[in-house]
Amino acid sequence: MSDTNGCACGSAPVPAHEAPDAPELDAAFKALASVPRRELLRIVAASTSMAGGCCPAEVCACTLSDALGLAPSTISHHMSALVGAGLVTATKRGLWVYYRLEREALARVAGELTAL
Repeated sequence: MSDTNGCACGSAPVPAHEAPDAPELDAAFKALASVPRRELLRIVAASTSMAGGCCPAEVCACTLSDALGLAPSTISHHMSALVGAGLVTATKRGLWVYYRLEREALARVAGELTAL
């Protein structure tokens, strides 16, 4: 016999929980759905980890272009998505843009996955 929801087990469906930061998480997951973006994020994260000390490390867009062998315009496109998702920040100095990892944003994404 089924309940009013049509489920034979008798349990009601769990309502979807819409967290206040859901749009930010959606943007982060969308940005992370791209292999080149994940690789770019790994490079920025590795540079940040190696820096140590009190100041977060930054990676120049030129370094990212050289590391992946992608055109600067392609790097810019992918990094714009990561910046838009809040996973990295960008600072322009002269002709170059420098990127810094936002660890708190990554921690929120990891926390969301861990909560599943």
